[in-house]
Amino acid sequence: MSALEDAVTVVVASMDRREELLASLPRHLEQGLGVLLVDNGSRDGTVDAVRAALPQVEVVPLPANRGAAARTLGVQRASTRYVAFADDDSWWAPGSLERAVELLDAHPRAGLLTARILVGEAERPDPFNDVLAAAPLGTEPDLPGPSTLGFIACAAVVRRSAFLAVGGFDDVVVFPGEEERVALDLARDGWGSAYVPELVVHHHPKRSASRDTDVRRRTRITRSALLTALMRRPWPVVAARAARAWRAGGPERAALLPALRDAPRALRARRVVPAPLEAVARSLGQ
Repeated sequence: MSALEDAVTVVVASMDRREELLASLPRHLEQGLGVLLVDNGSRDGTVDAVRAALPQVEVVPLPANRGAAARTLGVQRASTRYVAFADDDSWWAPGSLERAVELLDAHPRAGLLTARILVGEAERPDPFNDVLAAAPLGTEPDLPGPSTLGFIACAAVVRRSAFLAVGGFDDVVVFPGEEERVALDLARDGWGSAYVPELVVHHHPKRSASRDTDVRRRTRITRSALLTALMRRPWPVVAARAARAWRAGGPERAALLPALRDAPRALRARRVVPAPLEAVARSLGQ
């Protein structure tokens, strides 16, 4: 095992994206990275295809779709001190994870680093890059970049111990929008999160039959925001998010019923963040 493989594992969770995985996973293997794929109950032959074509990849097949919680299972399975997440249609640029390991080793309070995302063949900067680069929370002296209270999973590398200590991605939110609760919990427990633009992730999303429609994705994101508020935010924030979804109508209003169905599970996990952290979240418009 190389020094890099000993330090960081790339964890990918996927379902029914065989062709995307066969194209993206080799990009990590070529860099000498260890890769762990958690398969969310694929029915397109993903498990057999990856095992046959890429025997270096550790494949963990699940009997059913666990959503983002599958990533948490991957982190639990990994033995390295750091874990980088990737989607089936994304990969870390060469050298980025070596640098991430150096930075995390040098900044022991850093629990999560977020990379710059370049989208598609044209390598268009993701708009989220500018949000993070604006550094509304400033830059703390013991972190390697501007402080953040949010991230996109496929562009994040985490300290394994910190991620698992806050429970990782959960079975309540599922996917998408799973990042908000983790970001809040890391901050609550004193871990720093930072944007480091010298770290780069390539993201090449493609339209396919297995992907959500834009309408369904809006519903699912709204559902996730409502359930995260139930788990971590004061009641006025919960009420405001529900009211906003109702007023928006359409896909956003459609999220209220599935959120209500899952509310008991969210309430069992409710642990409101401290007032100073809540003030930071509100300052960011969250």
